[in-house]
Amino acid sequence: MIKKESKFKENQAIYVSKYFPEYIREKVEDPGIDEKIKNLTPEKIEKTINEVLGRLSLRRKAAIETCMHCGLCSDACHHYLSRDKDPTYTPVSKVKITLWEMIKRKGKVSPEFIRDCARIAFTECTQCHRCSMYCPFGIDIAFLIGQVRRICFLLGVVPYILMDYNYSLSATLTQLWIPQPDWIDSLQWMEEETSVDIKDFQVPFNKEGIDVLFVTLGTEPARAPQYIQIIGKIMYHAGINWSYSLKDYANMSMFVQDYFTMQRIVREVFEEAVKLRAKRIVVTECGHATFALCKAAPPLLGYKELPFEVLHATEFYYELLKTGKLKIKKKIKEPVTLQDPCNLVRKKGAGDKLRYLINEMCEDFREMYPNKEHNFCCNAGGGIIAAGSPWKKVRVESNKVKAEQIKATGAKIVIAPCHNCHVGIHDIVKAYNINAEVKFMWDILLETTEIA
Repeated sequence: MIKKESKFKENQAIYVSKYFPEYIREKVEDPGIDEKIKNLTPEKIEKTINEVLGRLSLRRKAAIETCMHCGLCSDACHHYLSRDKDPTYTPVSKVKITLWEMIKRKGKVSPEFIRDCARIAFTECTQCHRCSMYCPFGIDIAFLIGQVRRICFLLGVVPYILMDYNYSLSATLTQLWIPQPDWIDSLQWMEEETSVDIKDFQVPFNKEGIDVLFVTLGTEPARAPQYIQIIGKIMYHAGINWSYSLKDYANMSMFVQDYFTMQRIVREVFEEAVKLRAKRIVVTECGHATFALCKAAPPLLGYKELPFEVLHATEFYYELLKTGKLKIKKKIKEPVTLQDPCNLVRKKGAGDKLRYLINEMCEDFREMYPNKEHNFCCNAGGGIIAAGSPWKKVRVESNKVKAEQIKATGAKIVIAPCHNCHVGIHDIVKAYNINAEVKFMWDILLETTEIA
């Protein structure tokens, strides 16, 4: 047995797994897990596990039987590196403690075991796919953890706040229960404020025959309406024929493996684009929404090819600068570094475009090492940050490696062109006392181009 008690402070509440005594963690109370397991019966657990594991069995079987336990995935995981190389944080251990045990026991496990599975699957793996890059056989560990999430979701054992987001999406197709009139109010408020300087400024919505449908997250009109203003200015100065979507395309359902709601959200995007006769879809600075549209949901919808070209906002900015539709007025002099979002760089290959943008707008760009597709995750994606405040402390502690990366650059600005990355990096910068400001790419555009 590997004893880890010495890593905890005196009188600190800890949790020890009944199945794997080496799995020792700081105790975190979450009613979505702790209370929901009380409703489970052995029969329900066994039935659910076997129903899920009965599907995609060949893909899962190939992955599990191919693993040679070589350990090369270990150093690829930011959780493992940030937790003093505790072996229970290795990707292979996470699969072994959860999915392998379910298969070994043929689904005959207890509610307490499901508690372990939920914590591991939802808070100790961001499904960033970095470990799969270093696996000599390319085993998709994120897929295996996704199977665990699916089982937990069907059993109703999911971090409370994350599940609430999914309830909201399944009921209203918005993550924050936002009524559409409030959304329109935010747009009109930004129009009024901006029209003081730009008389004919508009944020069009439900406009037909457009070149670009700009899709966003409900958090922007609800909590940060200034982002609407920035995007509106970019479109205005670039002369884009566009429309702003009034729908929330945050896909929290993808994180909990709610396939039905995940498909509904993505189908809504494409149906809106058809209705408005859009040529392209541009997604706000959000990695997971882009991944859901481009990769995750289309196969479930039966699409062999995407019905529309889908760009992340930064890929769109790249086009605007390359074609001269936006021009640089001045460069930022402070040293800057870049957080490569996993869904945008590792999974979509946009790393070089991000660097083109930064080098055009900034005088002193300092890379983190490793970077691009090899960069470490922000530890906020994959639904971890959506698990909410109960998990914030352990989330930040599990990305010490990212804090070290940022510190090593000496940068005063960290550009994080993804909502989850932005909040996750902000929390890391604050927790580890790093003297740096976190900005979106549109913030940099606002400071350096004629849109200011």
